[in-house]
Amino acid sequence: MTDRQAPAIRAEDLRKEYGRKVAVRRLSLSVPVGTIFGFLGPNGAGKSTSIKMLLDLVRPTSGRATVLGAPAGDVETRRRIGFLPEHFRFYDWLTPPELLRLHGRLCGMSAVRLRERVPALLDLVGLTPHRDKRLWEFSKGMMQRAGLAQALVHEPDLVFLDEPTSGLDPMGRRLVRDIIRAERDRGATVFLNSHLLSEVEVTCDQVAFIRDGEIVASRDLRDDGSGRVGVVARVRNLSAHALAGLGAWTSDAALEGDELRFSVPSAIVLPDVLRHLVGAGADVSSFAPQRTSLEELFVRIVGEDRGL
Repeated sequence: MTDRQAPAIRAEDLRKEYGRKVAVRRLSLSVPVGTIFGFLGPNGAGKSTSIKMLLDLVRPTSGRATVLGAPAGDVETRRRIGFLPEHFRFYDWLTPPELLRLHGRLCGMSAVRLRERVPALLDLVGLTPHRDKRLWEFSKGMMQRAGLAQALVHEPDLVFLDEPTSGLDPMGRRLVRDIIRAERDRGATVFLNSHLLSEVEVTCDQVAFIRDGEIVASRDLRDDGSGRVGVVARVRNLSAHALAGLGAWTSDAALEGDELRFSVPSAIVLPDVLRHLVGAGADVSSFAPQRTSLEELFVRIVGEDRGL
């Protein structure tokens, strides 16, 4: 069993060089057990290379990583990991059940367990009506569902998903989102790389931003009242003294006409701010917290001149 006090993934100064090219400069991160962790960055930032190093598919030039408490690449630990690469290639003459049985046996599953697991998993990803088709007949979206199923066939403790919603329609993306949450609920850790920031925002517990091969920022997305919050308020009769008094909670309060804008480090203090305004004699007609979207954070952290 995984020590739940230790992180599911820990990387310390991972670096990967290909000749003179530095693909990953200095990757350090810690992923708690039982979370959905989003890995975000522009093209060429080092995301795929980082994932391959954590899976020991690529050896780092320097640095170290542990996965599920063991050094990256430990054979027994690999049996507890599921992986859906962005660009996968399966034996396309197989049917979905044959694909899942193959990968299940590679992970050490018994034939008895697979007889139970394969039909349930096909039903979960919506492929039961297509169970007798060969993979070469599948659309991109159907193949993506099959790929997700193979990553989950052995009920892994840690799942790496690289662009799992690629090629899926909105209903397919919702299905994948529900499956990822179910994996977390059973105690698994999910490491998710996706370009669809709206999907990441509603799915992930935490995210890290990688740029030029190193982590430049991280955020906890769980709504626990923490995290910086912007506020737009409509206020009349706000005295200069009352405006200055906002300095107890914010350093960027700005009043233009009746519109007051400011940000605070946590939503927890907003009732105190509102009481201050009303207590100072201001007429507050609206008071609207506005969280920064993940897309805005991405642009702010990564830079407007860098595309996804």
